[in-house]
Amino acid sequence: MASDWKLLQRYVRQNSEAAFAMLVRLHLNLVYSVALRQVRSRELAEEVSQSVFTDLARNAAKLKPDTILSAWLYQVTRRTAIDVTRRESRRQARERIAVEMTNMNSSPSEWTQIEPILDEAMESLDENDRTAVLLRFFENKSLREVGEAFGTTDDAAQKRVSRAVERLREFFTKRGVTIGVAGLASAISLNAVQSAPIGLAATISAAAVLAGTTAVTTATATKAIAMTTLQKAIVGATLAVVAGAGIHEARRASHLREQNQTLQQQQASLAEQVQQLQQERGKATNRLAFLQIENDQLHRDTVELAKLRGEVRVLRRDSVQINDPTLEAARAWVKKKDKLQKAFEDHPDQWIPEMQFLTDNKWLDLVKDLKLDTEDEMKFAMHFVRTSAKFNAATMIQGALKNFIEVNNGNWPQDVAQLKRFLGQSTDDEILQRYRILDKAETESGWLKGTILVEKEAVNRWSEPQIAIGPTMVKQAPPPAPVHLTLPQELKPAMQSFMQSYQNGSNGQPPFLKPEDFNKLVPYITTPEQKVALEKMIKTLQDAEAP
Repeated sequence: MASDWKLLQRYVRQNSEAAFAMLVRLHLNLVYSVALRQVRSRELAEEVSQSVFTDLARNAAKLKPDTILSAWLYQVTRRTAIDVTRRESRRQARERIAVEMTNMNSSPSEWTQIEPILDEAMESLDENDRTAVLLRFFENKSLREVGEAFGTTDDAAQKRVSRAVERLREFFTKRGVTIGVAGLASAISLNAVQSAPIGLAATISAAAVLAGTTAVTTATATKAIAMTTLQKAIVGATLAVVAGAGIHEARRASHLREQNQTLQQQQASLAEQVQQLQQERGKATNRLAFLQIENDQLHRDTVELAKLRGEVRVLRRDSVQINDPTLEAARAWVKKKDKLQKAFEDHPDQWIPEMQFLTDNKWLDLVKDLKLDTEDEMKFAMHFVRTSAKFNAATMIQGALKNFIEVNNGNWPQDVAQLKRFLGQSTDDEILQRYRILDKAETESGWLKGTILVEKEAVNRWSEPQIAIGPTMVKQAPPPAPVHLTLPQELKPAMQSFMQSYQNGSNGQPPFLKPEDFNKLVPYITTPEQKVALEKMIKTLQDAEAP
């Protein structure tokens, strides 16, 4: 894109025909292909191409530095082609389409379906998405070059291109054309831009420069640019008459012209070959990327198959080595996982939607060091699983929030439902509904600083931390506790003795005390003052819990 601007400036400031000719060679295939899809006539496509580059020559000085030339040419080509098509009669248009469709080389079945409505689909995109598709698949630019054009990173460019291709796919689906994202991208990359006729670039360059630099009348310039085959013959005849002053000079001039024309054709042919090679290289690069995606999927399938085979071997070994201590430990491990899962099934109020993403392996990891023998141990285990599941889901939401803010120029979402399309179709809506968007004032201080979403309420508000999510972080708060939950001074020795009984390993994990659980401190009360303080605290908490 930077080279386009430099060439354009050389043409504007130095009247460099060579610079303009290079611009024509770089972008002619794009302009010609767009025109051909609209007018369905190679002759009319050439005339449209001449007109587009003439407009470029006339308006070169008016273009801004941040103009992406390929996008500008695409829009001008489409408008010009529509105007040309309107001038043609319906009969001529039907005949032209029939002849051209008969003579065109056969194309892949997917391309045959999408080609007639490709430019209508492109028009349905907004300007930035359309530009991203043009750069990535029409001109085969790398993601780094697309990112530079938009002033963003490679990752942001990848997301923009992927989103644009998905919208094209949705457009074709509504028109009855079913095609995958990868297939659509490949079809556009391989077929959207065709090579223009050899020599057309030289003709257009000369005509466009003439229109942009001379002071002839508009009618005369238009005739010079849109030169037909008959006009070319007339000009050739005129040159022959002028050169006819001497037969010897005429033959010599004719011979020199033929040599010059041959050299020009050879030069144009070489330029076309170089450009085709570059285009093929870009297509090969895209194809390599598609193959890499397929290879990654195959690798994942292979890993999963190996895992299943391993499980089969374990089952077979299990049937033979029943008394193996290692197998017995593995069975006990699995039983512990099943026991905890069954506890959640029996107490659905303890289950949260985030737990649907916990795999069997994750469950096994979580229960590895947990004890499930007592009620307190089971409560602790359920709390531990919920907290792990929340952090896992919060990391996914944090990524979606970051992407939303990048795409929307730094603006926050107004509703958590807006993050849905950044999370994928498999994400349960109930997960997002468990969060709310913070007011600006809430994020200016305290533990919520730097976050945007916060969990509305934990399952056990006496023991579980709330989760808060920002574009770059996931935080947790201590369990919400009212002021009157502060432990009285008289009860601190009893609480210390109570906690010590769990820390020494005799009773498993310490429990999370709810108001009714503070009776568990009774065995550790040693003075009348402690007994009075405990009874007063329990009554205060029960009153606070009453509706």
